[in-house]
Amino acid sequence: MPTIRTTYLGDLRTQATHLQSGTQILTDAPIDNNGKGEAFSPTDLVAASLGSCMMTIMGIVARREGIDLTGSDMDITKVMNSEGPRRIVRIEVLLQMQTPEELPADTREKLERAAHTCPVALSLHPDIEQAIQFEWKSLVKA
Repeated sequence: MPTIRTTYLGDLRTQATHLQSGTQILTDAPIDNNGKGEAFSPTDLVAASLGSCMMTIMGIVARREGIDLTGSDMDITKVMNSEGPRRIVRIEVLLQMQTPEELPADTREKLERAAHTCPVALSLHPDIEQAIQFEWKSLVKA
């Protein structure tokens, strides 16, 4: 059974529908590739998927450890090549992790390892550089 149905709406726009939930995502071609840039581009979604997957897997580990990551966020930068066929060459992710209290180094390492081994990170072609950084901040100073 399919997971997603995508329809071409014309004018370089698509609409993807998650069949189980009905949630929809629009994509547009980026301005630098003949599009309007009014929505995520398909390659933007690749970069967003990496970040979302990392945070989700970290959330699973954190929940198991009794750690609240609510309020954590990330900045994601997608870098395209300048020559040859268009493709993603680098995805930069800065995860700004917020926790209610200072976490021990081994716990932070466990969470970071989880992020690096999320399914999307492991599925991306090895030629796509994944530049991942973590900043840890606790709400209560140790």
